[in-house]
Amino acid sequence: MSNPALPAPARWALYLLLLIGGVVLSIAAIAGIVLILSYPQLPSLEVLTDYQPKIPLRVFSSDGHLIGEFGEERRDFARIKDVPVVMKQAILAAEDERFYQHPGIDTLGILRAAYSNFVGGGKRQGASTITMQVARNFFLSSEKTLTRKVYEMLLAFKIENNLGKDQILEIYINQIYLGQRAYGFSAAAQIYFGKPLKEVSVAEAAMLAGLPKAPSAYNPVANPKRAQLRQHYVLRRMHELDFINDAQWKSAQTEALYVKRDVNDFGVRAEYVAEMARQIAAERFPDDLYSRGLRVITTINRAEQHAAYLAVRRGVIDYDRRHGYRGAEAYVDMNDITSDQDEELEELLADFDDSDDLLPAIVLEVSPRLVRAYLRGGEVLKIGEDGLKFASRMLDDKAAPNKRLRPGAVIRVQKSDKGWQVVQLPEVEAAFVAASPVDGAIRALVGGFDFNRNKFNHVTQAWRQPGSSFKPFIYSASLEKGYTPASVIPDEPISISAAETGSQAWEPKNYDGKYDGPMSLRTALAKSKNMVSIRLLRAIGPHYAQDYVTRFGFDANKQPPYLTLALGAGSVTPWQQLAAYSVFANGGYRIAPYIVRQILDDTGKVLAAAQPALAGDESLRAIDARNAWLMDSMMHDVVRRGTATRALALKHGDLAGKTGTTNDYIDAWFCGYQPTVVGIAWIGFDQPRRMGNGETGGAAALPIWIGFMEQALKGVPESWQDTPEGLITVIANDPSGKTSKEFVYKEHLPPPPPDEEEATPEPAPVQDAQPKAVEMPAEEKKN
Repeated sequence: MSNPALPAPARWALYLLLLIGGVVLSIAAIAGIVLILSYPQLPSLEVLTDYQPKIPLRVFSSDGHLIGEFGEERRDFARIKDVPVVMKQAILAAEDERFYQHPGIDTLGILRAAYSNFVGGGKRQGASTITMQVARNFFLSSEKTLTRKVYEMLLAFKIENNLGKDQILEIYINQIYLGQRAYGFSAAAQIYFGKPLKEVSVAEAAMLAGLPKAPSAYNPVANPKRAQLRQHYVLRRMHELDFINDAQWKSAQTEALYVKRDVNDFGVRAEYVAEMARQIAAERFPDDLYSRGLRVITTINRAEQHAAYLAVRRGVIDYDRRHGYRGAEAYVDMNDITSDQDEELEELLADFDDSDDLLPAIVLEVSPRLVRAYLRGGEVLKIGEDGLKFASRMLDDKAAPNKRLRPGAVIRVQKSDKGWQVVQLPEVEAAFVAASPVDGAIRALVGGFDFNRNKFNHVTQAWRQPGSSFKPFIYSASLEKGYTPASVIPDEPISISAAETGSQAWEPKNYDGKYDGPMSLRTALAKSKNMVSIRLLRAIGPHYAQDYVTRFGFDANKQPPYLTLALGAGSVTPWQQLAAYSVFANGGYRIAPYIVRQILDDTGKVLAAAQPALAGDESLRAIDARNAWLMDSMMHDVVRRGTATRALALKHGDLAGKTGTTNDYIDAWFCGYQPTVVGIAWIGFDQPRRMGNGETGGAAALPIWIGFMEQALKGVPESWQDTPEGLITVIANDPSGKTSKEFVYKEHLPPPPPDEEEATPEPAPVQDAQPKAVEMPAEEKKN
């Protein structure tokens, strides 16, 4: 009995199913053949199984804070166990929510993407898994072809068969490019937010997780608005997947993010230190310096470095404000600008870099009482009268046309407690360096106002006249010639003949043209009397002084043996001054300042370490302990009653130092110390020129030193040098008629008269000996 024939519709349905089945089997067969033929040809996964990312050279403070990074790729390798959960969840929500369920290819994701693209009428969604992205990043090009996609899938299978899920995710987290030269999420957290990955918030994690899709399009530095849209998408996906609750979602959507615009901003400004460390590492380990993951540990302290940076900035800006507003920084063409939010305004500002909080802005509208200006990022500022005081004279129609504030003018603005104000980029430069006088470890170093504007390191590279900050070394030399702090020398005009100078007569002056007559060396140093210093140098001999100061680390060929040496007419660097003043601070030992403590490899193995010599080692003795103690005592008086009394605001009785101002107010210094820390402050123009009346060491440089010491001396008790053996107390007669106790070398005490056990010594005579040729000097002004 035959089977009844199937109805026609059923037969056609069966034919269709058989056809589809045949096609599927054919495709499967072809895919199998391709897999069999192609799989053995796939590249080795050794680059993944032995993953060795290029890690840049990184520089750290002594207390573990990143201060610099050098390399083509900014990367900070993070173990999967150290990646915070919120960061993993944000990545999965944005890129591959079924990562831990699929075998490398997400079939459901492909179907969902295909449906979305079909409904949307074009390609709108991708379906690449995290594993596929790893395959593409390591082995394939970015071209969009079917062949590349097939290889990508095959590689994804192979990767999944050889590596665990956490291994794959770890590689992805460290390898993916995220813009701003950042490779990996740990590096991106530092570059965009200035913090380690473990500290990112939900909002920050979502912002970072949104970057892989298109690092340039969703970059919060280049495109903050698009970056925020992408961030909100990731947050929504995290909420839908129950990674965050309602409260966290709402809070993250409204959280204001601080995004770093400067990729070299590491939270503490130590660019000059980082560059010094880089140079030292390059000299020791030049091979693969920027990719082998070396870690350089410096000696600086983060809090003190920050204090030094702020002190230099404040000192320079305060000086700049004392000398008035110079006008617009530049002008841009506003003819094509159609509104306050015209995108071209952002492009016009691209040529003007931020200088920390001194931000460039373009003037949109000007009146005597209000300036409207466009700030990078789209904010339009309204700066009122209080914020315009500094720039008021450039709002007048009578101001020079090339300086007047008008629409199109580029200005600098700064936000203070009172709101936005117009400021300007300073032209003057400054430097500060501080170290331990015990071993020379640098505690803070600021080589200039802004490293990005001027990479010249004024601490180590600037040869400047030290002015009266050099006088202590002349006084120290005189103590070895029999003088004492009680020795009396006249503060009276002196005339050096043309025959003596070899060119023309020289009549040096005190800063104010006033002379106080005979006075002790102690008083003369405190008041920085030029006439006394010249007579003292004349008495001990310039050649002797030139040789003597080399004990402190100064170069003899930079200190010409003429009477002008008494007024600091030679050349020194702040680094040299640091080493030299450390001799007074530590009791007479010459230590060598250093800034790198250790260099480690990527595993933490110590490759090199500093081994500083310590003060107290008699092989380092530069001057007699008694000399150091007497000079320390005399420089305490500079602070107590001399040219540095402003330092009394620190309320530390153990401070000592010396101000310095060169001829015509060209350079200003303050070199001072407390027994635990020595600090050197300098200010002046790169191309030496007059800073202005009254810009002395005490007025311009000392405030920088004080700004640093406020931080460095927190919680530090007062301390004093022990009185060394070989000093004798005598009663000194001051020229004013007052008597006081003074210390002198025991061997310098003259023998007592008959029948007397002790007598007040006569001050050492002022010798008339003079070199045959004296260089024409630079007259010293007030210190």
